[in-house]
Amino acid sequence: MMIVIGVLIIIGIIFAVCGVIGMLRMPDSYNRMQSSTIISTIVVVFVIAAAIIYAAVYLKNTDMIIKLAVLLVFYIVTAPISGHAIAKGAYRHGVKMTEKRRCDKYGEDMENGN
Repeated sequence: MMIVIGVLIIIGIIFAVCGVIGMLRMPDSYNRMQSSTIISTIVVVFVIAAAIIYAAVYLKNTDMIIKLAVLLVFYIVTAPISGHAIAKGAYRHGVKMTEKRRCDKYGEDMENGN
């Protein structure tokens, strides 16, 4: 079972490294926020899944399993919402998008009064 736990953590590390590379390559703040939110969520899912398996198999601690599961659900729900709120605030404060953008639905909605 330690192999499964190790594999989950290694997958999380690989996603984290890919996320950092992606953030460095993204052209503007909005793309970087999107990349960091998705990657951090994926990494947390893999690491907490490994921790849940460890707690279940080796520690046999039901309380820790429940706490980790609640933490996982909380993070999955709140990370995208917080990323969206930060991006929305940045947009409203005039942080520039890249010139290559193809779509700005949020700007169109603001112009229409929605």
